[in-house]
Amino acid sequence: MADENNTVSDLADLKDIAADAPAADAAEIAQNPATPLREQELDAQGRAYATGRRKDATARVWLKPGTGKITVNGKDQEVYFARPTLRLIINQPFGITDRTGQYDIVATVKGGGLSGQAGAVKHGISQALTKYEPELRSTVKAAGFLTRDSRVVERKKYGRAKARRSFQFSKR
Repeated sequence: MADENNTVSDLADLKDIAADAPAADAAEIAQNPATPLREQELDAQGRAYATGRRKDATARVWLKPGTGKITVNGKDQEVYFARPTLRLIINQPFGITDRTGQYDIVATVKGGGLSGQAGAVKHGISQALTKYEPELRSTVKAAGFLTRDSRVVERKKYGRAKARRSFQFSKR
């Protein structure tokens, strides 16, 4: 591969070059301190779109600046998710990023039950937040909201009452 034979003096020259390089890199970083790793992704209406999933539920979420109104399948969140715990789940991404009441959410959800749907909307909101404000990605990711929760219901097996429970044993 290398046809040339390097000498000790060649290595000394490389050492001098390497010593100058970190100073140049530090100067570039000082000039561009807050360069986000990702770009803002918006559609034609200025909204961020994301898809969230949990169990069998899939949520399509659009996020735009507003007053904090959350609409799910054309209904207000208090009507669609009547249980307060489900509304708490949906608002977790805003609480962790201190953005409560700053964005309007429009979501459509299909499949699963209410708990899975709330988890799917939360996942979609987290994804959309990071698309609208890329600098929030590290905060949301550290909380674990960007990871899709892959736990699903185990299938029923034959010869069993449910997935793992066996039928009641009769001695006689």
